[in-house]
Amino acid sequence: MKRILLVDDSPIIQMAAKHALVTAGYEVATRADFDELMTQPIEGFDLLLMDVQMPELYGDDVAMVLRRERGLATPIYLFSTLPPAELEERATSAGIDGFISKALGMAHVVERVRALLG
Repeated sequence: MKRILLVDDSPIIQMAAKHALVTAGYEVATRADFDELMTQPIEGFDLLLMDVQMPELYGDDVAMVLRRERGLATPIYLFSTLPPAELEERATSAGIDGFISKALGMAHVVERVRALLG
């Protein structure tokens, strides 16, 4: 079973995304903030979905640190309602794998994850 780490500060988004992804057959762990992300294991996941607009910082900055400083090889995708052009620019600047728009609904999220993980 493929494992996904979802980082989002909104309990509603966490619950909706986790439910949709678990129903689709994925194992999902969640982190609500930077402290949880940095103090709990992040290795062993097949995909990391990172919210962009969190209270303490921007998810693309965190993703860049995880990739460049910690050497995390897990595919990292920004997970946001920001416009696609901005998400693409942020993902490219951070040197990560891409983005998934949560604005298009959970069915779209599941579809994109299936395309990435099978």
